[in-house]
Amino acid sequence: MSNMLQPTILLLQEGTDTSQGKPQLISNINACCVIVDTIRTTLGPRGMDKLVFGDGKATISNDGATIMRLLDIVHPAAKTLVDIAMSQDAEVGDGTTSVVVLSGEVLKQSKAFVEDGIHPKIIARGLRRACDLAKAKIRELAVNTGEKDEAEMRQLLVRCAATAMNSKLIGSHKDFFAPIVVDAVMKLDLDQDINLIGVKKVPGGSMEDSVLVEGVAFKKTFSYAGFEQQPKKLLNPKIMALNLELELKAEKDNAEVRLETAEDYKKIVDAEWSIIYEKLENIVKSGATVVLSRLAIGDLATQYFADRNIFCAGRVTDEDLKRVAKATGAAVQTTVNDLGADILGTCAVFEEKQVGGDRFNFFSGCTKATTATIILRGGGEQFIAEMDRSIHDAIMVVRRARKHSSIVAGGGAIEIEVSKYLREYSRTIQGKQQLIINAFAKALEVIPHQICDNAGLDATTILNKLRQRHSKEGGQWFGVDIINDDVCDTMENFLWEPVVVKLNCFEAATEAACLILSIDETVKNPGKGGEPQGGPGMPGGMPGGMPGGGRGRGMMR
Repeated sequence: MSNMLQPTILLLQEGTDTSQGKPQLISNINACCVIVDTIRTTLGPRGMDKLVFGDGKATISNDGATIMRLLDIVHPAAKTLVDIAMSQDAEVGDGTTSVVVLSGEVLKQSKAFVEDGIHPKIIARGLRRACDLAKAKIRELAVNTGEKDEAEMRQLLVRCAATAMNSKLIGSHKDFFAPIVVDAVMKLDLDQDINLIGVKKVPGGSMEDSVLVEGVAFKKTFSYAGFEQQPKKLLNPKIMALNLELELKAEKDNAEVRLETAEDYKKIVDAEWSIIYEKLENIVKSGATVVLSRLAIGDLATQYFADRNIFCAGRVTDEDLKRVAKATGAAVQTTVNDLGADILGTCAVFEEKQVGGDRFNFFSGCTKATTATIILRGGGEQFIAEMDRSIHDAIMVVRRARKHSSIVAGGGAIEIEVSKYLREYSRTIQGKQQLIINAFAKALEVIPHQICDNAGLDATTILNKLRQRHSKEGGQWFGVDIINDDVCDTMENFLWEPVVVKLNCFEAATEAACLILSIDETVKNPGKGGEPQGGPGMPGGMPGGMPGGGRGRGMMR
């Protein structure tokens, strides 16, 4: 009896909202399933686009990571799905929708076990075991392409890029864009820094007006009078890259110089002019014929270079200047003293050309090129922005496929094969783990099922055909054929994906599901000043924002 009479001890601030137990866990699963249903229809080659409007800006996309990032999700557990979509995008670039859909389906299958009273940790252990078995099976099935020569390797990468573009806006032009993406990635060093691939967007024209520049291209910078007198095409130019201002600076507002005579003033003015002229003369003596600077190049310097047949551009972005340096071999200088020939870069041709409504500076035929630029053309800004996202995903996939040469077939083939393997494995074990592994196997089928749904096919019929094919010898690569409304060998039809995409997808989806299953209580702290007591905008918790008594200030009149 003494225990029953113990007073309640409050550790949390008054107004704190707490939810716990099985209802809270099921609530979290339901919230995640709602998010999944939002982007489910974007999966696959026939996936629909989403229009997300916010902050006065509309974005049209079917890229999973982009949509998840733009959704203003307030449910704390559901935000986990945003994290896995972003991690998939950062790690491998593709499969962002797949990872969210798969994670949601795993949670949906796990919900029945939670309702039946199975402890979440037992479910999580079974899911992790199933994921490890699935990854081992994928590695076993993978086709290694590492021993191919350069031409065969390029062809493989083109097919991987085309597969990544299938579900994108540019899918109808994948035969045009896939080689462009592969050629751009092949220009990179072994470290494969994709920041060295520049993507420039120019509205107007058709998609097939897009070009790959084997070197650097950037939009013409702000220029002063005298710019039009400078050369617009140079063969084998000597290129100098600077992080230096080349203009006369006005005195600061709080500067003060006390002068006694007009001669003293003249000396100051002459010194300013001599400093700028000395810099310009040093640049000319170095032999440079193209001068680029991260900082401003003023009207005096522009005219000075124009008179000596030298091209100059100031306020070049940091990204573009670094890519010019990489492509031409130039070294960025912060001073113009003691300039040697070794700091100058070169390329075959420098040219300024019109692209759409803008003028671009092209540095092509770079002998030391480890960079490339893709200039995208299209009908409108929204259209080109989605093209840019599609190209980025394809670049990431090709980059990974170049480094990890193992591939598997797409179109839901690998999911069906792994699902079949897990079902067979589950029959060899006993207990709850058998049910959980079997549920994971069932969850994997959501990928081909959703591809069928989004293409308007009968998912039940197609999945039955796939299970039948996969049960026979040599049928492990059969997947959904949306063109002929049937099934086909996706490996023979060159629907290829890098193994690393699938491994990361399975891993991330399972970890996200296990994380959400491990949450049994949500504690929501009140806002500052005890906001939940009286609601937003009511300090002190009193109605209408009245002061809460005491010696505080009265209301303003």
